[in-house]
Amino acid sequence: MPWSPRATLLWDLVLGVWGTAAFLINLGANLWAASQYVLSGHYVWAALVLTLLGLTSVALQVFSWVWLRADPPDLHVSQPSGRCLALLHLLQLGFLYRYKQGLQQGLLVWRQEAPSEFDVAYADFLSLDISMLRLFEAFLEKTPQLTLLLAILLQSGRAEYYQWLVICTSFVGISWALLDYHRALRTCLPAKPLLGLRSSLIYFLWNLLLLWPRVLAVALFSALFPHYVALHFLGLWLVLLFWVWLQGTDFMPDAHSEWLYRATVATILYFSWFNVAEGCTRGRATIHLVFLLSDSVLMVVTWVTHSAWLPSGIPLQMLLLVGGIAFLLGLVLRLVYYRWLHPSCRWEPAQVDGTRALHAPEWCQLPQNRRVIGLAQNFFPKALSWEGEVNGVL
Repeated sequence: MPWSPRATLLWDLVLGVWGTAAFLINLGANLWAASQYVLSGHYVWAALVLTLLGLTSVALQVFSWVWLRADPPDLHVSQPSGRCLALLHLLQLGFLYRYKQGLQQGLLVWRQEAPSEFDVAYADFLSLDISMLRLFEAFLEKTPQLTLLLAILLQSGRAEYYQWLVICTSFVGISWALLDYHRALRTCLPAKPLLGLRSSLIYFLWNLLLLWPRVLAVALFSALFPHYVALHFLGLWLVLLFWVWLQGTDFMPDAHSEWLYRATVATILYFSWFNVAEGCTRGRATIHLVFLLSDSVLMVVTWVTHSAWLPSGIPLQMLLLVGGIAFLLGLVLRLVYYRWLHPSCRWEPAQVDGTRALHAPEWCQLPQNRRVIGLAQNFFPKALSWEGEVNGVL
């Protein structure tokens, strides 16, 4: 039975509160872990945790500030002055301000018996930006933090209670970021189909099952060769950055901030697939999958030739078996999703600035998040006709 519009608005508000709480809990867990590392004398571990937190926070503030400056000047009528916003972002509070702004607008829309189209569209506009920032935060901070923590556990062979808290909160944060990003792209479709439970579950599982072996591979490499993992990451990251540049991305409003976006996408591609260019992406996705798989196989060969046991005494064969099974299951679910569950839609070819085509003339006056809509155009295939069925592409 389909949900009523008011129930959908309430559910969106609950999810917004949940996302904010998950972000704050994960931040507190990482700061707690860093303090415990300092108290136990592991200063390098503490420095790595704080460095990841600091660099990610700076990147998110820059993204948020650039987007706010690029938005139409009369769009955010109730936001603070430019100096106040600049101070918030300088104090690393811009991401939290985004959360607050989104929750405030969502609550305003839910309280209205018949919310205006502008209020609903503005709430969608804010939530799309938050979804993108949450996805960036998941791959710039949570996924590397999880990889670092797994490497520490594989080296030491024991886990403290605060480390389990970081693992749980990172896992929840990554999972929620993937689902929320999928949901955000769905809201950009012209027909706005509801995000079904089956497609959400399959999308979540294939992303997680393909991400987990990659995180495990890098964590194992870090545990066995802690002095070479940074060189490995930098080498692959430069190759991926060059590949992203070749695809001609045009996501940010200026050329300088576009390089920050490309660097972020290269970091995501180090762990998982992320589509940034228009057109049939099956070939690019296949190249990326083969590239990461080859890199992981090379790391496996390096482990086996070096040692069959980790410093903690855990046999590598058991971990490799679990990772291999997870990868195969994820690959099968990925094919299932794109074959039967990926929606097709028609976008107007005349729209070259990232906007979607709608037939209602009043929509031209409503807020449109062209940044995320452009990614949705890349993610969802273009059907030849409204009635025709077109298989999804990767």
